Amino acid sequence: MMNVGKLCHRYIRQSTFFIIGLSLLGLLVMQLSMLDEILYPILYSVIFSFVVEVVDALIWRRVALRVPESLPTFFIGVSGFRMLAALAFMFIYYLATDSDNMLVFLLVFMIYYFVLMTHHTIFFRKVMRG
Repeated sequence: MMNVGKLCHRYIRQSTFFIIGLSLLGLLVMQLSMLDEILYPILYSVIFSFVVEVVDALIWRRVALRVPESLPTFFIGVSGFRMLAALAFMFIYYLATDSDNMLVFLLVFMIYYFVLMTHHTIFFRKVMRG
């Protein structure tokens, strides 16, 4: 039997390391290329990513402990939720900013989104295989 609490903590810790790593890389690119306009997209991407990853892990823990047979449905639901949340987040950013900044935001945000989606897939595939 897997220790769900430890796995949840490990997932949050790994996600946090990925988010911090991507942020440091983005800040390095910002400094070396003098691209000051990527600071806010990095900050907003960090906030979105951290909230989604923590919520994902906490809900996974609850489902795994209470109804483990519905984990496959959970994984499909999380993917849909993550995509809809990302679309809503991008739409809100679009409404709040001008179109020049939107492309920069989309590029930065998509890097965070795809890296964390890949982490989610690999992590839970390993967990489900035992």
